[in-house]
Amino acid sequence: MTEDWAGRLREQGFRITPQRQLVLESVNSLEHGTPEEILTEVQRTASGVNLSTVYRTLEVLEGVGLITHTHIGHGSPVYHSTDQSPHLHLVCDGCAVVISIPAAAGGEFAADLEETYGFTPAMTHMAVTGLCKSCASSTVVT
Repeated sequence: MTEDWAGRLREQGFRITPQRQLVLESVNSLEHGTPEEILTEVQRTASGVNLSTVYRTLEVLEGVGLITHTHIGHGSPVYHSTDQSPHLHLVCDGCAVVISIPAAAGGEFAADLEETYGFTPAMTHMAVTGLCKSCASSTVVT
């Protein structure tokens, strides 16, 4: 967990609350969690916390730079700590596994987008969908 998370909140005028600490701890332990998954994790300790509290807390934690989110599918965004190294998400359409890879793995792709289209991608908020090795090997091509 971010070493001085409490200081970062205080610097920006936010109080330190048990809910904020629990949500941040849950984001860190899940590594990639939807608000619903984070709620389930938080409720293991604090059953009175509800989903709207989790959403408000995620917004505050993201606003102060402790966490960030990525859209890796059609559902809820997935949150992770900004302590993690920049990475891309490979999302399997077959089994829904999410594989994190270093952002540098997309360097050639990013350079091609910039050179060919004049577009500079944010390589830290990206999901690539397809099939993982296991699902690809079990898929029958007709």
